[in-house]
Amino acid sequence: MNNDIRCIIIDDEPLAIEVIESYLNSIGGFKIIAKCANALNAYQVLRHEPVDLIFLDIQMPKLSGINFIKSLNNPPKVIITTAYRDYALDGYELDVVDYLLKPIDQVELNKAIDKYKENNTHNVIPAQVFDNILHSLTKNYKNKFVIKVGEHIKVFTIDDVQCFYSMEKYTFLQNHSGRDYAINYTLDQLEDLLDPSRFFRINRKFIVSLSAILDIISFSNSRLQVKLNSNKSDDLIVSREKVQDFKKWLES
Repeated sequence: MNNDIRCIIIDDEPLAIEVIESYLNSIGGFKIIAKCANALNAYQVLRHEPVDLIFLDIQMPKLSGINFIKSLNNPPKVIITTAYRDYALDGYELDVVDYLLKPIDQVELNKAIDKYKENNTHNVIPAQVFDNILHSLTKNYKNKFVIKVGEHIKVFTIDDVQCFYSMEKYTFLQNHSGRDYAINYTLDQLEDLLDPSRFFRINRKFIVSLSAILDIISFSNSRLQVKLNSNKSDDLIVSREKVQDFKKWLES
């Protein structure tokens, strides 16, 4: 049975990766599953491969090493390798195996590996966890709508929109002036296209923008009524089954 420690190295500096790889090869007993230039690439690896140990830099583009660890549910063991002392407390709170300062010294790396071996636990993370994390980090939400108005073409950014609503078989974008424009999307499609931190579907008819909410009023049957900047509709009611999610959305 192969008892090699399965590891990945995450660092945006190729030389730093080479140094760690060289040290691990000289020690023996390691299988380097992947070498990643950023944390987002590592998500892809973790989806498909069981990993015992991560050698992780902190200051990287797109996603820092600290935020990467925080995003993982039941992560593999981590040895931080960084040029910065400032994150040692974060590393301690995240229960990393060791915190090594660059340039990495082989003696210090050997000590860190000994610590890992003393408390060796192999954690395999379900692929669905990484699917969800990767989707949320990399998804590009729709930020503008191009609409034909008579002979003219108008472009609306998300900042121009106070709500989307449906009427009969049509869907409309409403701007902050209260003007309505028909668009070729259903509300179901818009729910998937819009940034959920900025828009919320309060009922079957309306998706509202957080920035456009003027007031929120307690309504009958444990519901809430939303007042927007320039929409006087009586249908802006948060349905009872959505009230708790709506409150959480306001707080997030």
